[in-house]
Amino acid sequence: MNALRWLTGRPSPLPPERQRRCDALPVPATLDDTPLARQRLVVLDLETSGLDLKRDQVLSIGAVVIDDGAIQLGQQFECTLQREDHRVSASVLIHGLAPSDIAAGIEPAEALLAFMEFLGDSPLLAFHAGFDQRMLARALKETLGLRLRHTFLDVAELAPMLCPQAGIRQGGLDDWTRHFGLQVHQRHHASADALVTAELALILFSRARRQQLDSLEALQQRLAGWRRRQQAPSL
Repeated sequence: MNALRWLTGRPSPLPPERQRRCDALPVPATLDDTPLARQRLVVLDLETSGLDLKRDQVLSIGAVVIDDGAIQLGQQFECTLQREDHRVSASVLIHGLAPSDIAAGIEPAEALLAFMEFLGDSPLLAFHAGFDQRMLARALKETLGLRLRHTFLDVAELAPMLCPQAGIRQGGLDDWTRHFGLQVHQRHHASADALVTAELALILFSRARRQQLDSLEALQQRLAGWRRRQQAPSL
């Protein structure tokens, strides 16, 4: 950590070209009534050094685009971030990123800025989105001085809301992939997890349309009511 960030909590001023790229990032889109089949979404998965939202770091970013009602395999993002102060922990047994992988990674500021350019103004989907949202937001603030303002939708909430008959109330990604018979080639790898999350999302969008929910705005409104019912005390 450089001296300025240690003293002030703010990142160092960016080089002019990198600042120009930050300034050129689009304003995030608001959720509206665009049909799901015409909505561009970015499905995100992060691998991190641990689960501590205040101390652990983003180690890799994987993302895939859903557009025109399909996964666009030609639009994928994958990178490992270089972390000079990275220490090997038990998390390496989960994500499999060796110290040599981290050392050979991309400079964090460049990796994060490249991802934001890939993201554009699109809403984000993730499984257990709250964790990815908070980790990404902290990384952007500390590294680039950027505020993350994009909307996140949580596939871990959409799945039980749209498929209550599955009987999976607080399941993980593995539970839902097994339920729908999806093949996962490499779990806890950011790009592979993003891809299977996107496959799951397309199944859920099909279920949503059957329930007269054909936009992200409609899904978000239904989710708000669903959350209230989940939190209501049982009689």
